[in-house]
Amino acid sequence: MNKTELIDKIAAGSGLSKADSKKALDATVAAIKEALVKGDKVQLVGFGTFSVNERPAHVGVNPATKEKITIAAKKVAKFKAGAELTESIQ
Repeated sequence: MNKTELIDKIAAGSGLSKADSKKALDATVAAIKEALVKGDKVQLVGFGTFSVNERPAHVGVNPATKEKITIAAKKVAKFKAGAELTESIQ
């Protein structure tokens, strides 16, 4: 499912127009991004938790040359599915 299809589903399920559904989805995604940039967790009960993890710097191997390279530390977004979501998929 892509963003357009998700907007269509939101519009059908909520009774909102597609334009309002797009605004709602964009606002939701922006709010989640803003919270993650601040380092906060976003917990949606029954759905899951978005958080930021820090990966430390480490040594990796270039597969083409077999040369060892240093991979810099970085922050990555993480999502952990909630129990209700996990159950519904089973």
